[in-house]
Amino acid sequence: MEISRFAYCLFCFCFASPCWLSPVNAQQVFIEAESFDSPGGWKLDTQFIVNMGSPYLLAHGLGHPVKDARTIVTFPEKGKYHVYVRTMDWVARWNAPGQPGRFQVLVDGKPLEQTFGTQGADWFWQTGGTVDIEKTRTSVALKDLTGFDGRCDAILFTKSNESPPNTSEVLARWRRELLGLNETPTEKHYDLVVIGGGYSGMGAALSAARMGCRVALVQDRGVLGGNGSSEVRVWAMGNIRRGKYPRIGEMVEEFCDHATKSPGSYEEFEDQRKEAIFRAEPNLDLFLNHHAYQVESDGKRITAIQAFDTRTSEQVRFTGRFFADCTGHATIGFLAKADSEMTPEGRMGMSNMWSWDEAAEPISFPETPWALDLAMEDFPYPVDHHGQWFWEGGFDKDPIGQAEAIRDWNLRAVYGAFNAMKNRDGAEEHKTARLTWLAYIGGPRESRRLIGDVVLTKDDIIEKREFSDGCVPSTWSIDLHYPKEQYAKKFPDNPFISKAEHDRRIDRNYGYPVPYRCFYSRNIENLFMAGRSISVTHEALGTTRVMKTCGMMGEVIGRATSICVRHDCLPRDVYSSYWTEMDGLLQLPGKAYRKSVNDELVVPEDSMPLASRTGILAGQDPAKLDGIVIDDEAAVKSGNWKSGINLRGFVGMGYLYSNPDSGAEICFQAQAPKTGRFEIRLAYQPHKNRGSTVPVAVETDGRLKNLTVNMKKPPADDGFFSLGTFDLKKGSTISVTLTTENSGGAVHADAVQIIEVDP
Repeated sequence: MEISRFAYCLFCFCFASPCWLSPVNAQQVFIEAESFDSPGGWKLDTQFIVNMGSPYLLAHGLGHPVKDARTIVTFPEKGKYHVYVRTMDWVARWNAPGQPGRFQVLVDGKPLEQTFGTQGADWFWQTGGTVDIEKTRTSVALKDLTGFDGRCDAILFTKSNESPPNTSEVLARWRRELLGLNETPTEKHYDLVVIGGGYSGMGAALSAARMGCRVALVQDRGVLGGNGSSEVRVWAMGNIRRGKYPRIGEMVEEFCDHATKSPGSYEEFEDQRKEAIFRAEPNLDLFLNHHAYQVESDGKRITAIQAFDTRTSEQVRFTGRFFADCTGHATIGFLAKADSEMTPEGRMGMSNMWSWDEAAEPISFPETPWALDLAMEDFPYPVDHHGQWFWEGGFDKDPIGQAEAIRDWNLRAVYGAFNAMKNRDGAEEHKTARLTWLAYIGGPRESRRLIGDVVLTKDDIIEKREFSDGCVPSTWSIDLHYPKEQYAKKFPDNPFISKAEHDRRIDRNYGYPVPYRCFYSRNIENLFMAGRSISVTHEALGTTRVMKTCGMMGEVIGRATSICVRHDCLPRDVYSSYWTEMDGLLQLPGKAYRKSVNDELVVPEDSMPLASRTGILAGQDPAKLDGIVIDDEAAVKSGNWKSGINLRGFVGMGYLYSNPDSGAEICFQAQAPKTGRFEIRLAYQPHKNRGSTVPVAVETDGRLKNLTVNMKKPPADDGFFSLGTFDLKKGSTISVTLTTENSGGAVHADAVQIIEVDP
């Protein structure tokens, strides 16, 4: 018997599954729709596997029937078969009139008598009658009739008239048996298994791999980027490369999009470029289209996760020393029984953005009686041909258990709005309007959060509470979304237009440093997390949730993983015992790498230039200047000093300045490297508000020299002002102190340089 890759014909006496006992000698042909040879215009939807048990094909044609999905099936014998198709009428849960998801099943080119997608408010096996199979090798196709999101999970041909079990169990045993899958999954072992291929997962995987860890990146969709992919098209926000560790974010800069709008165009998100970066990383294996659905643990640690290929259903078991939950929904942590929480009410919702364009000639759009009943006044006009971030629903709905219903409600809202534009009070103005894109992959903002050793709060951020392990700069305002009242009146149970309420008491330049202790679970010892599910409150999530910030979290946990592997320790130990080492790793360029965690670090020549504390490229590198250079960051300060970067030519990350007569003082100290004659020089940037009589005291070998410097005038020599030459003994202390008393203007402090003078 010839066996198709995509359908398995099983001759069996009975199934061991207790939920479905098949009659003796029942002959079955089972086809997973997602594994068709050619999906045609149907889309693979993997978002709701946890709800309905399987990926499925979606006919997302924006009102135009999509191209048929086709496959070849080998039947065990000719004859009459009962047909069952797992599907649903996706608007029936709201008792909406009409059946927008209608489709046919074609066998050998002929449609079955039954039209599918016409029954059932939930997923179920719709009866398709019987079909006479005249050829054992036969084509099967899905023919979309509407272009309005018909959906098919699977098709069963059986000599029995008993329908299959309608279970939501993921990869149920009876499915595995009918598909002929191995009971024992393929085994793969890694130092770090990252689940979720959005910005946080990408940052974690790339960072750990470059630090010498063996890494698996498991993503349930066919592209990387999450909300920042061509599927969802949210532009990447959050400032990077700034704060205490301005090297963090360099990896994000390598793979991030540079979309100019949200939603952006397909091309702007460069899915192929993202994938190429990760395919090229030597220590990293990328598993696209793999859904993680089961976690094995011993109560304190995760030992393995099980995943399956969403196209073939083949299973993979990933064992690992460490795991990173970057799913956005805390899926892995939840399955492992990690401590978690979800805000009970007032959560942010899911968005499904959309866009439209103008055709050359008038174009029609089908009436949508099953969509939301909207007039033009019921929604904000899509300026610039875009339905933007505020097309958002599901605020108080279960963001996990009701995820498909939230997405489908959002689709009904968009279709209802476009129907108003085309067929109702907007028809005259929009004769040539055509719907060009609507996200069928939802853009979620909030669901479960995992609890770490620190739970970051809004007050921590606003009051700038300093944590010793603060490392990821969060620069987005505390941006929380709520239903917009004027549009919520008609649909109060599930409004679909949101408003953003911003608390802007955030340092948008430097950023608030989120502590590392928010990035690992407090009770599952080997579980990291990054992204929307980190250890923060609902309010704090409003600033940490944007994509580039999430990507930097990934960079941090990737480098922490290398320390855990190197020292055979746990994530918590990185903070308690190895933070000095972690501090050093966080100061490395993003392209720094080593083959294994015990190899020497290599910094490539094409590494990005160092950025300043506020993201602008840093000034002169102290390490590349002659002699000894003491930057302002290393100086001892008292009083009120402000940081600046606007006057270019500075040394290091920026400079400091203080008001006249403020009582502030700064002291640059060093030791003479040898006995000899040295010139001591002061770096500052001139400005008209600078002091003309800035007191400077130079102390060497107990001898004191007092000077005044006119900082209104530029230094004579490459940004440095000579304070004189001094005879020094090896190891003697040198100190240069600037004060604001009687300075005649603002005092500027950048760096001190000590250069040996030829004898």
